[in-house]
Amino acid sequence: MRTVAVIGAGTMGSGIAQVCVQTGWETRLYDAFPDSLEKGMFSISEFWRSGISRGKNTEEEVKIWSNKLVACDNLERALSGVNLVIEAVPERIDLKKSIFRKIEEFAPENAILATNTSGLRISEIASAVKNPERVVGMHFFNPVPIMKLLEVIKHDLASDDIVREVIEIGEKMGKTTIVVGDIPGFATSRLGVILGNEAIRMLAEGVASASDIDTAMKLGYRHPMGPLELSDLVGLDVRRDILNNLAESFDDSSYLPHPLLDRLVESGELGKKTGRGIYNWSEEGKSEREDL
Repeated sequence: MRTVAVIGAGTMGSGIAQVCVQTGWETRLYDAFPDSLEKGMFSISEFWRSGISRGKNTEEEVKIWSNKLVACDNLERALSGVNLVIEAVPERIDLKKSIFRKIEEFAPENAILATNTSGLRISEIASAVKNPERVVGMHFFNPVPIMKLLEVIKHDLASDDIVREVIEIGEKMGKTTIVVGDIPGFATSRLGVILGNEAIRMLAEGVASASDIDTAMKLGYRHPMGPLELSDLVGLDVRRDILNNLAESFDDSSYLPHPLLDRLVESGELGKKTGRGIYNWSEEGKSEREDL
């Protein structure tokens, strides 16, 4: 592994690119929108600067990493000669399939093509390319530089050799990998969104405050973060998309997002990234909302 292209410079894409660079690979971060690309590069730089102040990394390390990270606004240049492509665009199946058609056009024939999705079928994404056996799922977790888990998703046509190679790639990144089947929601998202949706239902029904529900799961079940805080961190829009996908995939209305989740997303209150979701978010941290 020498060169990686990460497609999509949002929260997940920039985090994945950062980990790839820190692993020692030349990494090209691509986004079709210049503002998003600039924001992604800035978030990586801020993470490194913060690491210096906290003694997590050195200025010399940041200099080395910065020299290996390239911002690209041209997809063909980003994909030229790469060994691995990791797509990290929003969770919309048509968008991902469209991106994979473009990736296939410009990436080397022997490059591994990976998709970072938290719930979409890998087989459907892989159907967009002529050689679906080289497509695999790599589900990272936010924040990518800190979270240790990597779900490797294997669809029926995936090459066993490529799956093994992706497991090795994940281990080189410092991740603990698990291999799961190509079932909507995989292992983590399917469990996580159900817990989060039920917590939102409890909040709407007045069972307890958001912070008390989160505290119950942290202290009662030893979860490192409560389900409502985690939903805000992941993004309420992302959580809703996964729930709707599960409801459609399994033809089961029990997966449908609670109306409160729908209302928050429709009003643009998506969680930490917008400053307002189940909690209010500021530079000082999160605070309880009184209007839910």
